[in-house]
Formats: sequence, C-alpha cells, structure tokens
Amino acid sequence: MVIPYGTIFAYFIGIILLYSLGRLLLTPLKFILKLIYNAIVGGIVILVINLIGRLIGFTIALNFVSALIVGTLGVPGLGLIVALKFMFKAL
Repeated sequence: MVIPYGTIFAYFIGIILLYSLGRLLLTPLKFILKLIYNAIVGGIVILVINLIGRLIGFTIALNFVSALIVGTLGVPGLGLIVALKFMFKAL
C-alpha cells in the first residue's frame, strides 16, 4: 500500500495548523488566568491591610480594579492606591 506524498503533506500541514490554532487560543487564556490570579492575591493583600488599618481608622476600598492594581504592581501598586486615597481624601 503506497501513500501518496500529497496526503502526507496535507496531514503535516493540518497538524501544524492545529498546533498553531491551539497556541493562538491558549495564550489569551493564560493571560486572563494570570490577571484573575493577580486580582485574588491583590484582594487578599487589601483585606489584610484593611484588617490592620481598621485599628487606626484607615481602610482601602476592595474592588476588582484596586485588587488588580495591587496584585499586578505589588508594593508600588499598594503605594499608588494609598497615595490616591490620601490625595482624593483631601479634596
């Protein structure tokens, strides 16, 4: 039984296309999952800050945007949120 070269070539191209499509669809999913993970970590950090800050009367609003900023930027993001809170509290 002889398999024509055209058939082998078509299967090879099909496998490459499936692999490329899988990579194309998987990359945004990884990015979205990483954003969600960072938001959860940021939310936990803000929650801890609120638990400690409640003793001195300082709290930060816990929402998705602030959690994402703190989770993505880390300590500088927390500093940004605190600075914005103080800046807009004075107005």
